[in-house]
Amino acid sequence: MIYIIRHGQTQLNKANVLQGRRDTPLNETGRQQASQAAEWFRSRGIHFDYVFSSPLERAMDTAKICCDYIEPVQDERLIEMDYGPYEGADLRNPAPEITEFFSDFVNNPAPAGMEQLADVVGRTGEFLEEIKNLEGNILISTHAIAMKGILEYLTPLAKGFYWSKYIGNCSVYCAENSADGYTVPQEIR
Repeated sequence: MIYIIRHGQTQLNKANVLQGRRDTPLNETGRQQASQAAEWFRSRGIHFDYVFSSPLERAMDTAKICCDYIEPVQDERLIEMDYGPYEGADLRNPAPEITEFFSDFVNNPAPAGMEQLADVVGRTGEFLEEIKNLEGNILISTHAIAMKGILEYLTPLAKGFYWSKYIGNCSVYCAENSADGYTVPQEIR
């Protein structure tokens, strides 16, 4: 079974800043969210055999808090979307092209300089294909848009459903994995 978790809150999340690939740490709330997720896994008897994470500190720390008995393996393909020149933008007053993109992810391409959503699905899908034969429980710690890319990859009929879905800090989805592929992911926390 694979479990996909979004990292805990950071100060930039709290401030409504498009943080992207900035390497920001969890704030106290984020650490508490990750601790609560760890307790949730423990209370259900979920023990991880493998842990993978984006190399960014907030995702790594979330993985380490959720599973303190395995060192997470960093994988660049799990990193957040590259927002290019828009990284650090104030989401309370975004540029018009950001507003347009966020209003309809499916039909509006990412503005120039940003990573395209198809590329996010491609790189996260490539990662999933590499790990699908692993046996046991797998934890994947990542970011909102990267997580949506994973969910889109795992749900071929989604056709963009996950792009506009809100995924909160430390939300968890799971899917079964096997040599034949994956089941459709379910939100479980």
